[in-house]
Formats: sequence, structure tokens, C-alpha cells
Amino acid sequence: MKNTEVVPKYIVQTASEDHLSFAEIICAEMEESAKKRGTGIAKRSPVYIMEKMVEGKAIIATTNEGEWVGFCYIETWEHGKFVANSGLIVHPNFRNSGMAKAIKEKAFELSRKKYPNAKIIGITTSLPVMKINSDLGYEPVTFSELPADESFWKGCASCVNYDVLTRTGKKHCLCTGMMYNPEDHKKTTVKKESDSWDFLKESSLYERWMRIKRSILLRREERAKKKNAGAILVH
Repeated sequence: MKNTEVVPKYIVQTASEDHLSFAEIICAEMEESAKKRGTGIAKRSPVYIMEKMVEGKAIIATTNEGEWVGFCYIETWEHGKFVANSGLIVHPNFRNSGMAKAIKEKAFELSRKKYPNAKIIGITTSLPVMKINSDLGYEPVTFSELPADESFWKGCASCVNYDVLTRTGKKHCLCTGMMYNPEDHKKTTVKKESDSWDFLKESSLYERWMRIKRSILLRREERAKKKNAGAILVH
């Protein structure tokens, strides 16, 4: 794997100490993006982002002039059994330019190089991210197939939907779990076409399912509010 890849006008590479000055703006953009979407990117501190850069466990994209464009980092769980490409963020000025895909692909390559036997996982509500993951070989999985490590799920605590996750015993949320299992992609493994997940075919069903889930959750929240209000009046 080449350490640096030049895309027209942009450089996508493994982050290093040379990029520490971008940590604060990356964190601020992560938080702002999560607020606008109403769903989570786990909140991280600039120090945490800096640690990932120094460890060589992050991907950063910049313009040829050195302006920050996008970022993603990798985390490991259960002693390297699982790897997550987390915190994918692209500066608003550079969205819809193909940068998210370029960063995600480079993070995937870095994960495969550092942890060739690990299952690469992710949870997301974003259809574009799901499409990118699907192209890389990820497939949807149940939450029970993701790490049992509590520290993994603590990363979701800053998401507005965390209450949904905890109330369902980590079985359901608005996010979809996805996984790339290297065992399924070995040359000796023959995978039937019928076993593959057709993202384009299934994405419309996913969108409908998401609307239904949101509607159900909203109704539950309204009932809970009315119940709490009634309890206060009785008291």
C-alpha cells in the first residue's frame, strides 16, 4: 500500500505529527456535523485525535496547498479481533467531491495492512457511507456480531440516539451495523452471487425501514413525555 495517494487537487495520506495542528478543527467539525444530522459521530477530544495521528492510525486529506479537507481514524477492539474506521468527516466546502470515498478506501487499506486478520466493522445511519462500505466488501450484521466490549459502545454515548440503544439492550438503534470479514474474502472461498448483498437493490427498502423506525421512536418519546407529565401532575 502506498502511504500517500494524490487525487486531483487533493492529497489523501496516513496522518502524522505534521498534521497535529488540524486536530481542533477536525473535532469541531465532527461535533457540528453530528448536531446537523441529529445522529452520532462519537465525540472525540483534540488530544485523542492527535494520539491517532502520532500512532499512524488516521487518514487525512488536504488540498495541494495544505488546507484540511477530511479525516478518518481507526480503532481496535478485543485485542485486534475487530477494527473500526471511525469519525469519517469531510469539510463542508469539499463535500460531494468524492473525498469521503477516497478517505474511506485509504482507511480500509490501512486497516487491512495493520490488522490483516481483523474483522473491519462500522455502524452508521448514512446511506452514502453504507454504499462506500458495500463497495469495499462490508455486509450488514446484527449488533450481536459487533464487539461486546463496553468501551466500544461508550463511543456511542454522545449520540442523540444512545437512549434507544441502551433501552433495547444494544439490540436495536437507528444505525446499521456493517462488517468486512476477511475470512469471507479469501481466494479459496467461493461465494455465491445469491449470497451477496445488493446495496442498490436494498437501499430503497432500508430508507423505508429507517422512516418507519424514526416514526415508531418519535411516538414512543411522545408517550414517555405525556406519561412523565402526568406523573408530575399527580405528584
